[in-house]
Amino acid sequence: MVKFKQFFLSFGKDFLGFILLLFFLVLFFNIESFKNERAGFTVPDSWLNVNTIFLGIVIEAVPFILLGVFVSALIQIYVKEDFIQRFLPKNAYAALLPAAILGAIFPICECAIVPIVRRLIKKGMPLHVGVVFLVAAPILNPVVAASTFFAFRTDLTVLYARMGLAFVLSILIGGVLYLVFKNRDQLKWTKEELVGRQVVLETNTQPRKMNRLKQTLYHAADEFFLMGKFLILGAFIAALFQTFLDRSLLQAIGSNEWSSTAVMMAFAFLLSLCSEADAFVAASFGSTFTTGSLIAFLVYGPMLDLKNTIMLFAFFKARFVLVFMAVVTAVVFIAVVMLQLLAIV
Repeated sequence: MVKFKQFFLSFGKDFLGFILLLFFLVLFFNIESFKNERAGFTVPDSWLNVNTIFLGIVIEAVPFILLGVFVSALIQIYVKEDFIQRFLPKNAYAALLPAAILGAIFPICECAIVPIVRRLIKKGMPLHVGVVFLVAAPILNPVVAASTFFAFRTDLTVLYARMGLAFVLSILIGGVLYLVFKNRDQLKWTKEELVGRQVVLETNTQPRKMNRLKQTLYHAADEFFLMGKFLILGAFIAALFQTFLDRSLLQAIGSNEWSSTAVMMAFAFLLSLCSEADAFVAASFGSTFTTGSLIAFLVYGPMLDLKNTIMLFAFFKARFVLVFMAVVTAVVFIAVVMLQLLAIV
């Protein structure tokens, strides 16, 4: 009876979340039908623009979220804890370089990286190694490199600076986070996860196994609904900022190395663009902002944006997220300003 009640409550919560998500999407897809003057009301054009931007972000991100949760589920089912420990260097600092190189191999954008890193850390990956992978993979992967090349093929300085900075700064950020947290657990664990984890630790046995395909699909669906609600919230807030933020004001203060870098980093955070498409948006700002500030946009955005920040707060402790945000912001800003002062870009 107790198990049935727990199942019913769990199923009811997921089903309700699904219905609300479906209703929200249907409402946005059909918002123009509410623009009916004869009915006595109209929807302002600005809110129609919010609708368009919101759907663009969601449609762009969902395939990568699906990729991320599926990879996360495969890691959960097939990757053992001792496998990760066996192949990582024992020295904390020596493990930073392989993590950055690993980020250059997998075509994972920032929309999918949070569930993957979260799962890897749960499987035993050190926190600072997960941080390196979190900030490196969305930039260093081959798809992003190709899109940046085509967007800036007349000035490959942007491509080289983006890839070079991402590689070096990801290692630096991982090192700083190691010094601050020393790999102390910074994940938020649900009650169910903690109970299952304690049973495994005390009995040294694995929970009852089901068919691996079913396990993979179950974990992928669970992660998707968990991540999806934060994606929806982040996309909606980002759409509001893109619609109602006064860009002319930001462009007016973006005329020198310091202010333009800060402005473009703020743009990158608020716009929450996919790293595989942000280069084309950055190229459109080429006549207004400095080359260095465009590089800041392309490096900072994939490491930290609005929708990812909401996901991070949902799955990591608040202190860790705040320190992570401060370190990433400071490191990227200082690095880009130094490149501009040294006339490298």
